[in-house]
Amino acid sequence: MPLPDDWSQSLTAGPLLAIAAGAILLLLLLIIKLKLHAFPSLIIVSLLTAVATGIPITSVVPVMLSGFGSTLASVALLVGLGAMLGALIQYSGGAQVLANKLITVFGEKRAPIALGVASMLFGFPIFFDAGLVVMLPIVFSVARWVGGSLLYYGIPVVGAFSVMHVFVPPHPGPVSAAAFFETNVGTLLLVSLLIAVPTWYLAVYLFSKLVAQRINLPVPSLLGYEETQEDPTNPPSFGTVLFVLLLPMALIFFNTGLNTLATGGVLPEGSANQTWFQVLRLLGETPVALLITCLVAMYLLGFKRQDQAAGLQKIMDGALPAVCSVILITGAGGMFGGVLRSSGIGNALADVLGDLGVPLIFAGFMIAAILRVAQGSATVALTTAAGLIAPGVLAANYNSIQLAALVVSVAAGSVVLSHFNDSGFWLVSRFFRMDEKTTLKTWTVMETLIGITGFAGALAVFGAASLL
Repeated sequence: MPLPDDWSQSLTAGPLLAIAAGAILLLLLLIIKLKLHAFPSLIIVSLLTAVATGIPITSVVPVMLSGFGSTLASVALLVGLGAMLGALIQYSGGAQVLANKLITVFGEKRAPIALGVASMLFGFPIFFDAGLVVMLPIVFSVARWVGGSLLYYGIPVVGAFSVMHVFVPPHPGPVSAAAFFETNVGTLLLVSLLIAVPTWYLAVYLFSKLVAQRINLPVPSLLGYEETQEDPTNPPSFGTVLFVLLLPMALIFFNTGLNTLATGGVLPEGSANQTWFQVLRLLGETPVALLITCLVAMYLLGFKRQDQAAGLQKIMDGALPAVCSVILITGAGGMFGGVLRSSGIGNALADVLGDLGVPLIFAGFMIAAILRVAQGSATVALTTAAGLIAPGVLAANYNSIQLAALVVSVAAGSVVLSHFNDSGFWLVSRFFRMDEKTTLKTWTVMETLIGITGFAGALAVFGAASLL
């Protein structure tokens, strides 16, 4: 962050906590009560928070721009390319083809479970943002054809991506925590999946059934293309659509999977420095993987079906205006999180909690939860909390299963209480066309349930492993 080297936060945890709470309340007032658009609201509150926490005046705008830019760097390319890919799938009729196949195989009543399970598999190597954008056309198509609230189909999907992203390697958060705790990644994979699957069912799927009965959210248009109820003309085959969806997953696994294998010592020493390894990891970088998939989709879903290049260009171009608002608001949320992070609010609160002497498994969960609320990013909260408690964990001589359970407990804390400074909050809010109040009732509650349920699972595994 662009702060002077000689600056340090002089405020204690009490005033910093009060400022953070006041900032969130002001956002609620501006967005929900006064109906001010989220984009300027986040900028206003970020500016006021930076000044109130004592960030040097000359550094206020650089800090805001740094948070905004770093978020856009990770989100804009993924959302933009994912939107183009989603538009191609939607326009070609591929979304309807896949939706009809899911309904035929699993039945209408089990369609949400099928979507959720598919998203968990799809989310194994793919990050939350990219996976969500690619799956949205299928979710919307199923919801439109089967009927009912979009939440009944959308919540299981976004919840599946969230569960996989925060709990399961090879995602960066759990892998980094495993490195801090010197945990075997293979053991962590087994333990995290053992906890993640029932967590998704209890905290996400059952919650989706409840919330869909209370909030009837209509299915909006998506990515600049309005799907009709008519059968698509010359649609692609189910196998073609499935290949397009699996391609980015396979490519991204080159990156995340190889990195995990190298970190875990499975590959021969020095593999990471070899050209083949670096080329495969480059192909597996999410923006590159989505770019390759877009090009393949243009051929398979467009040119091969004898669509003209000008028509495809129009469809892909039409997808971008639809996601501009999503990208800008997400960047502004990153700006707010960057200000909170630079002000030292999360670190001050974590230090206070660390001095209370609570058991490590509870301390990791609570510190990660505080950091999550303070700065927004689940990955940052997870890795920071893991680093803070790592000395105690290493000194405790836990077995491998207990260490894996500790990683999951910290991960559980890092997912709770998602709000205005979390990019996932704004992605779900804008793509589902939900106002902020509804997003708090749905997405925020779901994320908190995931954290609480995941922590309960980690606690149970930790206790059972202590008897070994």
